[in-house]
Amino acid sequence: MGIEDRLAGIRDADLRAEVEAARGGFLFAQIVEHILHRQQVRDAEASAQGAVAGRRAGMGRDQRRRDAVREVIENQPTVPENLQHIHSVLALCGLPYRDPGPVREFSRDYGRNSLNLVAGRLKSPVTGEMEPQGLPYGPKARLVLLHLCTEAVRQRSPTIEVADSLSGFMREMGFAVTGGERGTIRQFKEQLNRLAACSMQIGLWDGHDQASTLNVPPFRSLDLWRPSAREGARDGEGAAWSRTVQFHQDFYDNLIRHALPVDIRAARAFSGSARKLDLLFWVGYRLRALQRPLRLTWTNLHGQFGAENACIRSFRQAFKTDVAHLCEVFPKLPVALDDGGMTLQPADPGMLLVPPRKGIRKMQAGKEGAV
Repeated sequence: MGIEDRLAGIRDADLRAEVEAARGGFLFAQIVEHILHRQQVRDAEASAQGAVAGRRAGMGRDQRRRDAVREVIENQPTVPENLQHIHSVLALCGLPYRDPGPVREFSRDYGRNSLNLVAGRLKSPVTGEMEPQGLPYGPKARLVLLHLCTEAVRQRSPTIEVADSLSGFMREMGFAVTGGERGTIRQFKEQLNRLAACSMQIGLWDGHDQASTLNVPPFRSLDLWRPSAREGARDGEGAAWSRTVQFHQDFYDNLIRHALPVDIRAARAFSGSARKLDLLFWVGYRLRALQRPLRLTWTNLHGQFGAENACIRSFRQAFKTDVAHLCEVFPKLPVALDDGGMTLQPADPGMLLVPPRKGIRKMQAGKEGAV
């Protein structure tokens, strides 16, 4: 290819300017060759982006988000800034998916294990009364827990300054921070209050003749304050807001020892679905310790994830969709569904949602239990 042909292949204005600046100088031909190579790299990137845009054009909004997250995770390594943390117990035991309404108690079985939640009350800074709070539910309750556990791990403190951090987390999860009666600020505040007021018990059974009941209150205290008129206007509404949350010391100590890392980019992809978040947490926990294939029947899966589907047939269809969406983000995920249920295979670190720390498989060997 002659020099003129090379020059003809350089089209971008900034690169053409570099060519003109070098014209007549020493090693002009070599400089042109280098600039042409940069043009070709740009062209290849533009072509690839165009192909991606064309492929995503036919996707729905949520599928485009999952595809974008997959691309980012595959091309950008996980760094500490990308990691959130949640307590392993919460990864195994999900909250209600939908608003339970006036129901004050919630129970769910997970194989041999059980979770029991009881709604509580909080002292109102507005009325001075102990006001009943509902049960926490939905994706926002899970995201609040994820955020608070993460802040506790990062700060190495059981006390979290909520007002200074939650709005930023909401934006990071893709939520517009809006005030008003139906705004996202009020929705996240409500779930935080419900979480802080509730009590939690975990029941463990060995399948034979021994059982244990663990009281695991996540929070020791929640300080509420009534914002001034100026703060209320800035916030978009004047409802009571949480200044600080303090984890119960036992829960915090256990969290520091058993925090499960979660890729925040994946959590963002599923931030609108409580069950998909539960599935993300649960699969991440299981695969970090899996030494042999784990087989779960549809009855097992229904007990774990099907609280909102009384009919196992409708649950199976919905769960297959959820697993398919998870695999869109993690195509190498070693999970398979069939007529009998689901099988998880032991995975190489590169296939895991978050690669384990060195030696973690040895430390966690033998800890696999029932669902």
